[in-house]
Amino acid sequence: MPAEWARHEQTWMAWPTAGYALGDTPEDADDAHRTWSAVARAVAGFEPVTVVADPADVAVARDWLGRGGVPAYGLDVVEAPLDDAWMRDIGPTFVVDGQGGIAAVDWVFNGWGGQDWAVWEHDARIGAFVADHQGVERIGSDLVNEGGGIHVDGRGTVLLTETVQLDPGRNPGRSRADVEAELARTIGATTCIWLPRGLTRDYDEFGTRGHVDIVATFADPGLVLLHWQADPAHPDHEVSRELEGLLSSVTGAGGQPLEVVRVPAPRTLEDEEGWVDWSYINHYVCNGGVVACSFEDPQDRESLSLLSRAYPQRRVVPVDARPLFDRGGGIHCITQQQPKV
Repeated sequence: MPAEWARHEQTWMAWPTAGYALGDTPEDADDAHRTWSAVARAVAGFEPVTVVADPADVAVARDWLGRGGVPAYGLDVVEAPLDDAWMRDIGPTFVVDGQGGIAAVDWVFNGWGGQDWAVWEHDARIGAFVADHQGVERIGSDLVNEGGGIHVDGRGTVLLTETVQLDPGRNPGRSRADVEAELARTIGATTCIWLPRGLTRDYDEFGTRGHVDIVATFADPGLVLLHWQADPAHPDHEVSRELEGLLSSVTGAGGQPLEVVRVPAPRTLEDEEGWVDWSYINHYVCNGGVVACSFEDPQDRESLSLLSRAYPQRRVVPVDARPLFDRGGGIHCITQQQPKV
């Protein structure tokens, strides 16, 4: 699996359809439509974007995506039945063979471990749909996994979380060795770095139970950006300290130690639901750009500047991600890269 900063052919997204993502009111739906389209248009400033929309939502998707002029690259809409809109998790993980070939790993998707509120009859078929649409080989897997549950450095190292891949609601009875063997077969992983957990809010009712893409990511081989909650009042302060200690003590593929860079969390600690998990880590790296989460928070400027330093050849474009986090995810969660070969 190439690193996210490798060249992309395009980005895949899914359009929010009736249900949790759209909310209960027309105002909630407008919030979702506005935010998904803002992310799509930001990415389309750097590379083509294909948006999968439920047949009932195609006209709405095209209307919202078409507002504000034509972005530098195309915004295409294709039809397929959907339950939700988190393309990182329901879509395939693309892999390459180094000889110009590309394939799509189609994980089992079961609503983030069979969450009581989740439905996934249609979403479970999106990985195969995308592979078929692109005419690429589909690599089937019996591992319940989501794209937000892994981050790779492109050289064989993968970050993952014990509470995701070893979740009894996802993969009952599987051991670390079982998961590592399947990741080696499917995405070419040679070194698995297991984090013990994710951020606190992510274990609430609408969380993923610990996705890594909200807490840590590679920005280069050997360089990990880590969500850093500096306030001891927030329970993620201890999570940040524990993960920093672990990541500073392990090595990536090839035996190189990891450099860990703290990315300070927003200064907002709580919303009406409790402790927030707002995170600048949940950004998306695309061709020449980084589409980054902003929160109208006093910390935005400093942490977005840090992202600019981490990706010196790319332009950072912020998008207000609060409506996404209100629904359980962020910018990385609604995007999925297809590498260029």
